[in-house]
Amino acid sequence: MDATPDPFPIRSGSRAPLVSTREERLRGRLLTALSGDAGGSPPWIRALADGDDTGYFEEEGAVWTVHSGMGTLVAGIRALLMQALHPGALAGVHDWSRYRDDPMGRLTGTVRWVITLTYGSREQTGREVGRVARFHDKVKGTYVAADGSERSYSAEDADLAEWVHLAFTDSFLAAHEMWGGPIPGGSDAYVREWATAGTLMGVPHPPTTERELRGRMAGYLTAGTLRRDERVDEVVRFLRRIPFTGPMRPAYAVLFRGAVASIPKPYRRLLGLRRSPFPVVTATRLILAVTGRTLGGGPRAQDFARRRLERLRTRTP
Repeated sequence: MDATPDPFPIRSGSRAPLVSTREERLRGRLLTALSGDAGGSPPWIRALADGDDTGYFEEEGAVWTVHSGMGTLVAGIRALLMQALHPGALAGVHDWSRYRDDPMGRLTGTVRWVITLTYGSREQTGREVGRVARFHDKVKGTYVAADGSERSYSAEDADLAEWVHLAFTDSFLAAHEMWGGPIPGGSDAYVREWATAGTLMGVPHPPTTERELRGRMAGYLTAGTLRRDERVDEVVRFLRRIPFTGPMRPAYAVLFRGAVASIPKPYRRLLGLRRSPFPVVTATRLILAVTGRTLGGGPRAQDFARRRLERLRTRTP
């Protein structure tokens, strides 16, 4: 990060306050979009310092490493694109999600789920899983499957939960492999650790190796379960042009193209997307570096989690 050019260079002492204000305003907008709080520390993040257990995932382990990387900004877009290919999963989003009316609220809710499961205590994780489950209880309806038949769906259906988990795991792993650093224990360690989240969310037997992960996903493809229709196109259009303003708008456009570039060709073709002829992988790396610099070194979710872990380590038996 230190080698990244400053996006708002200070050329004279008299300009320093203006530049600082501009950076701080952009930082606040980014943090509000991700956490719902301009300081990046809403109550649910500060609560990560509480609790009486170490949580499900090892400090500085594979899950901590992948989910703390800037590549998660691309992974989230990629996961939503991939998840949209399952008509049952997409029906739940289409019928019940508020993403069209409140995209930032939807984003913050997802970020909260990821961060709480990653860094929270088991008690906090249980409450978060319960919060999501209460919403999922009402997510029911019908959809037209890839073979043209009408089927019922529920957010609790094992195959829908599995596809959502597979797409998430694959997307976060792929984004980190493309724009992040080494993963402690390698890619298999991430898939194996994050399988715990799949189990918590109702996936009967989540994959535990990268090979198994990719094989399960390919099975959906070869079975003809995945499809493209007008609802998929609607999601793609929305994700391509999320209503950001200011410098966040062109930055997001690059991240979207980076997400598309990271999707294997068979899924990309099914989504009706083409990889940009421009060097989007490099451009995405630059945008992620600048974004990381803009966010700065303020308190992060894992910092609050470390406070809890340090308290538990030093607690008198």
